[in-house]
Amino acid sequence: MARKLFHTFSNSRRLIPRSPLPFLLLAIAYTIIALLLLHRQYLPSLFRPLWDAPPRPFTRLPHFYAENVSLPLLCRLHGWSPRPIPRRVFDAILFSNELDLLEIRYHSLLPFVDHFLLIESNSTFTGLPKPLFFLQNVHRFDFVADKLVYGSFKPFSNPRSPPYTPFHMESILRSAVNSLLRKSGAAFGDIVIMADADEIPSPHTVQLLRWCDGIPTVLHLELRHYMYSFEFPVDFSSWRATANVYRTGISYRHSRRSDLILADAGWHCSFCFRRIEDFVFKMLAYSHADRVRLQSFLDRSRIQRIICEGADLFDMLPEEYSFKELIKKMGPIPRSASAVHLPRYLIENAERYRFLLPGGCLRSPE
Repeated sequence: MARKLFHTFSNSRRLIPRSPLPFLLLAIAYTIIALLLLHRQYLPSLFRPLWDAPPRPFTRLPHFYAENVSLPLLCRLHGWSPRPIPRRVFDAILFSNELDLLEIRYHSLLPFVDHFLLIESNSTFTGLPKPLFFLQNVHRFDFVADKLVYGSFKPFSNPRSPPYTPFHMESILRSAVNSLLRKSGAAFGDIVIMADADEIPSPHTVQLLRWCDGIPTVLHLELRHYMYSFEFPVDFSSWRATANVYRTGISYRHSRRSDLILADAGWHCSFCFRRIEDFVFKMLAYSHADRVRLQSFLDRSRIQRIICEGADLFDMLPEEYSFKELIKKMGPIPRSASAVHLPRYLIENAERYRFLLPGGCLRSPE
């Protein structure tokens, strides 16, 4: 009897895996699933390389520039020809509440832009009422008064206006820029820059566009992307800003329109605000406001900590098309101690804009 029980026990032992690896893998799988259920916003980003293909790559045009090099030589280096007189330039932007960046933009581009076109709305993309921030602070921009073409869009003025999705509202507002284009007096052959307020082309980029013949009809501008300030450079992924040769039927766009992009053509500073309240406003106002999944995301002390860490405001993974790039960009953005090759006006007024420079992560609470 004892021998039979021992034989049965011995056979049952053979059913138990000798290696702990299957149990370990199962535990890891359950842990990952639990984490993903707790952080559902990770799912699309984490598995994007499996379900989404990257857009076709741009053809990057080399960008030549050095101080005191003549514009005719720079035109020829780009394969273009110098003009006898410069083109007119129209800078058309959508504005929300980026007052400090707008000051830097306008001071930087003032000598090279003939007309500044700006439109703002009394509603956020998410349908929340908002002040006309530019109009309330127009005294800060007296220096561009003779070049400014201003417009306001007021969907809330009509009580019968239907509810819009954030992306639909954004599309409507961007289309409203076309009325400013028609009012501005832009003519065939002029250059129209189409961008958001925080997408700033460099002055030497605008000079190149003014003085060279043979440039593409539509040219995307590759901008160095920064987050929170110029202390946190992300990459060169910003491509939506464009320079357009004006022609009949032209319309304002903020999407892909060409395969050509001019390398290293300026700066894009996302969430680069002076006040914590401005961060909260944008988090609730822009098209991706659905990323605010928890009320705690709007906690002011949390936002301040994240700004100084270079972490993600929405606790999300990078949205990349390959696992290599996703892993590479996980975690906080590495700090930079460099304040070289930034807008001249920013450096000349460094004390006023200390919050945008290395070491200036602390923000005003009000």
